[in-house]
Amino acid sequence: MYPIDLLSPSHLFSNVLSVLNSVQLHSRKEAPGAQPTPADFEVNLQTNTGFLPEKPIPRLPEAYSAWEDALKRAQEVLVLGENLTEEDTESRADGELWRSQMRGLPVISINDLKTDKQLLRRAHKVLAFLVHFYVHSIPPDQEAGSVVIPRSLATPLLEVSDVLRMAPVLTFADTVLWNWELVNPELPVTIENMRFGVELFSGTEDERNFWFGNAKVEMLGVEMLHLFNEYHSLPNVSDFASVCKINRLLTRLVAIVDRVEETLTAMRDLVDPSTFYWQVRPWFNGSASGPSSPTWVFEDGPDASTLDLSGPSAGQSSVMHALDIFLDVDFKLQQRRHPAPSESNKRSDLGFMERMRRYMPGAHRDYLSHLANTSRPLRELAKSTPAVKESYNAAVSAVRKFRDSHIRIACLYVVSMARSTAIPVGCPVFAMMKRIERQQKQTGHSTGTGGNELSLLLKSNRDATARTAIKI
Repeated sequence: MYPIDLLSPSHLFSNVLSVLNSVQLHSRKEAPGAQPTPADFEVNLQTNTGFLPEKPIPRLPEAYSAWEDALKRAQEVLVLGENLTEEDTESRADGELWRSQMRGLPVISINDLKTDKQLLRRAHKVLAFLVHFYVHSIPPDQEAGSVVIPRSLATPLLEVSDVLRMAPVLTFADTVLWNWELVNPELPVTIENMRFGVELFSGTEDERNFWFGNAKVEMLGVEMLHLFNEYHSLPNVSDFASVCKINRLLTRLVAIVDRVEETLTAMRDLVDPSTFYWQVRPWFNGSASGPSSPTWVFEDGPDASTLDLSGPSAGQSSVMHALDIFLDVDFKLQQRRHPAPSESNKRSDLGFMERMRRYMPGAHRDYLSHLANTSRPLRELAKSTPAVKESYNAAVSAVRKFRDSHIRIACLYVVSMARSTAIPVGCPVFAMMKRIERQQKQTGHSTGTGGNELSLLLKSNRDATARTAIKI
């Protein structure tokens, strides 16, 4: 059951009048003709998995066992290179042996995978994990300004990424959408019967819980996708019955976003900030993504500067992008809205959200484009239909509240940890901190951590959301 707001008699009467006026003043905004369905974009509403596949992705065929075996071994023996000291001889030897084996692997053709989307997803996930394991297991004293990704990994990853139309790097899809299995294969696919974090870098429960929290948001988001589909399937949006239906949809949307915000906040009890920042997050870094992160060079591949190689981010969640598109949030500050953006808003990375779409599977990106090109944008309807404004603004307010919570979580897990100096000598990240200090002394300035930039971006996104509300 979803809560339904009860209106006062005077408010109800004014809403009825506004609906009648809308019918008289505006042409009927009827649903367009035959349109693609969500399934055409690999959005699974029939199975209620949304952007997640209908079933877990299977292991690759025997011909690709070298990749699968390498990933299994990596999770058993590899540790973050930046945590290694000169005394860690065994871990250093294990890492170098594994990396030399990667360099010695042949380039395996992906031709046998091209007709099976599930196997292509698995190949992208396995290869992307292998690349991140390869790069981030290298000890700091062996790093140069760049790291060469061996052709045995680079070539098939680039080819698979081209078929899936997504970035050749670890993405949100690899770590969340495709990183689960069924607890009991005999039971239906539900959040209670799904085990997330099948592949992990750190092997910690904190990392597994981090992926689970993101996946729970995706599964809650399926309800939003149903709602968007219901809105765009309405015969028209001008008559009294349709306006009442739209208000009920928006009331449901508020309830869903509130649950998403609660899920995000609950992660504080499941993921330790220190463990996440120092033991988990470094594995996500892509090419040249930080002061101590090298540039990647794909052997026999294109220049890395022409590729999207930032690594996974919750900003790549297609379901959250769909929500912003449905409400028409203007992250790029291209529309005149009140209040005007602040100077700090203007200094943020205005193209970040659009850029994150390039990391999504191509079919999901197509769905977002289809949603954005609707003939009946909701915000325009709310502006011209007073009876919808209040419900629309309530949905915007719920998303702003979510983004306020997101800022607090980011401050706890990234910004505050980036500024932390209370790192004991016995901590495994002490060596990394000393290396950063040496780099700062050599360059004569602080290299920073990205925490300030993240805070600036999230606040800009929150403020863009607030500006989406319509003045009543």
